[in-house]
Amino acid sequence: MSTVHVSNHPLLLHKLAILRNKATDPKRFRELIREISILLAYEATADLALAETAITTPLMPMQGKQLKEMIGLVPVLRAGLGMVEGIWEMMPAAEVWHIGLYRDHATLEPIKYYSKLPVAPTVDVCLILDPMLATGGTAVAAADLLKKWGARKIKYIGLIAAPEGIAKLQAAHPDVPIHVAAIDDRLTGADDPFPPGYILPGLGDAGDRQFGTG
Repeated sequence: MSTVHVSNHPLLLHKLAILRNKATDPKRFRELIREISILLAYEATADLALAETAITTPLMPMQGKQLKEMIGLVPVLRAGLGMVEGIWEMMPAAEVWHIGLYRDHATLEPIKYYSKLPVAPTVDVCLILDPMLATGGTAVAAADLLKKWGARKIKYIGLIAAPEGIAKLQAAHPDVPIHVAAIDDRLTGADDPFPPGYILPGLGDAGDRQFGTG
């Protein structure tokens, strides 16, 4: 099964609490997603391959390190857009490819509406960026699409996951590591006073809260 990494970094947990708060406005919400994404990506990329490179300091020549693998950022539209900027600042050479998926509110199944990947993979590692791993449908669909494209190394980076979403992604793609800031209790169901398929306690709809459309 895929490995699940839950960060316990104090800065990240502090920011996550502010992010969850319903009083946090869209501007601050976007800033926090950017900041949390940087911290998560820092941890998720700890095993990237390195190559030796010759450099010269102001004092003498030496052997340094440089990234050996090309990175691709794959935000799931639209909520994943807010995670790109911070990670891109850390890895400015990374390519960015967008996948458009939305969840049908009646069936909770993912529906693809946009994908524009090149003919063949141009990167070595793909990072799926999607804030909420709820039912797991969009994460599975994104990984399906990337593997069909030819991607060999894929990681999922999100903010909050539900146990149901983790189980679904692990079952479909046991080779995809999952990096999140928190695992919450469960998904809403028919007996809850909220629409089904939301993470509890969660933070609401990450897309709506980013773009002020809730």
